[in-house]
Amino acid sequence: MSEISRSFLEKYRMLPESVDPAVCSDLICEDMKKGLAGEESFMPMIPTYLVNDGAVPKNEPVIVIDAGGTNFRCALLRFTDSGYELEGLKKCLMPGVDEPVTWEQFISFVADMIVPFAGMTDKVGFCFSYEAEITPEIDGKVVVIDKEVVIKGSEGKLVGKSLSDELARRGFPGKRVVVLNDTAAVLLGGSASIDKSLYSTFIGHVSGTGTNCCCIVPLKFISKLGSVEDKSIIVNMEAGLYGGIPKGYFDELLDAESHNPGTKIIEKQTAGVYLGELVRLMILKAAEDGIISKATLEKIVSLGRINSAVIDSWAFAKGLDEVFATTEEAEFVRDISYSVIDRSARCMCSLLLGIARCTGCGGEGDRPVCDFAEGSLVQKSLNYRPLLEGYLAEYGAKIGKKVSLLIGSDSTLPGAGAASLLNS
Repeated sequence: MSEISRSFLEKYRMLPESVDPAVCSDLICEDMKKGLAGEESFMPMIPTYLVNDGAVPKNEPVIVIDAGGTNFRCALLRFTDSGYELEGLKKCLMPGVDEPVTWEQFISFVADMIVPFAGMTDKVGFCFSYEAEITPEIDGKVVVIDKEVVIKGSEGKLVGKSLSDELARRGFPGKRVVVLNDTAAVLLGGSASIDKSLYSTFIGHVSGTGTNCCCIVPLKFISKLGSVEDKSIIVNMEAGLYGGIPKGYFDELLDAESHNPGTKIIEKQTAGVYLGELVRLMILKAAEDGIISKATLEKIVSLGRINSAVIDSWAFAKGLDEVFATTEEAEFVRDISYSVIDRSARCMCSLLLGIARCTGCGGEGDRPVCDFAEGSLVQKSLNYRPLLEGYLAEYGAKIGKKVSLLIGSDSTLPGAGAASLLNS
């Protein structure tokens, strides 16, 4: 890193080293404990009531549904010795994208899509990636549906019950619909096809457009539930809400200009949707400070939104000559782009090691914690994954924790299948 770059980052409190995973993971662990106790905390630690015990049954059919973002998918799934198989996969736009629909229309649409499979199994796994309160029956009570989707009258509706009632009305009674979110699906889908005995516990982790984690916690540690039952369940941390990581000038500026100021702080420091904007703000300030020329600034402005793929290339010294007039400018932007990705990896390392601390797993003499990760950053970035793996090894050794990173791909459907087969 050049002296100019380091001086700039230090001046605006954006040096990656300001995030020490050994320190931050301890603070995250304490916040997790507060959330599990129902005390005031950044992360609400939401029980999903899902278990991940034992091997997933092989060759047993289950209907799987993925409703999230703007796309809808469904199929009949079977786990096999070599992974899983999908039969009759359908993919289309979510109802409510092109024009608003009612809740009843949405549920009727879902039933239409899965009726061809309804005579083959009573088990349904429904990955519902919108805000919903998970009930002890593992149903989802809708809080809000967003992400460019408009479904009127959805608030307060039970996803699973609504669908099972509609299927019963059509002559298919007795369907057991298990509802989960995408982060839990990553954990369940990833662990469905491996030897679980090799690991002490599992984490589901999304590093992409957004940031979130889920983990497995014994019920007796979730004091806000008041249960003494001897089993462990998956807890959705809503990790993107954590706000205890040191913030820099540009974090504060981005947060103030966001549509949700004061919340989702670590997501704004780590997620792909924000990293490019952080670099853009840094370049604007660098122009004010005389580091970037006026001519180059005009080129940057003409680019419009800068996404994480662009800064990932810049951090890898690719595509800089097309935008930046001098070697010094290119070197500066390469440095600040890399530093933003570096800090994102340090933040995620802090979250993962915080989970290992809170669950008490992955310590000396114990099997490692297995972290299943998905998302554009961890799957596609040239820089992010090597940095994260390096920090997990370096800082894990410092605090006596072992976390193994496994990269998944498209785990929502197998995750929904595993959720149903293990929890019906």
